[in-house]
Amino acid sequence: MISRTNNYDYFKPFKRKPAVMPHIQTAQYLIQLEQQLKQSDLWSGSIPSDTALASTAPFACDSLRFEQWLQFIFIPKMGQLIEQSLPLPTQISLTPMAEQAWVNHGDLTALVELLTQIDNFLTRQ
Repeated sequence: MISRTNNYDYFKPFKRKPAVMPHIQTAQYLIQLEQQLKQSDLWSGSIPSDTALASTAPFACDSLRFEQWLQFIFIPKMGQLIEQSLPLPTQISLTPMAEQAWVNHGDLTALVELLTQIDNFLTRQ
């Protein structure tokens, strides 16, 4: 006969793994961002000057347009963090910058929504 005990130590609690690790999800967002920038004709075929890339001025005064900053600064730097498994930024606000920079552009709703998703995802980490 099998004896029953009240020893529940035998059963280990089920631990759910996260569906997607933050670095993998962020990499997927970067791919989507690149695709959306290209679809919106905001992807640049030419690299800005070294001086423009080295600028530390705020966006309102900067020599780079916001979409250039995304393409030549944000995406590559985030890619480096992902490749090196370094911590991702958790205090980021791309959406307000996009809304300000693209106020006179056509319909970029999908692109702004993607940036909002990126902001929300990174700030939850």
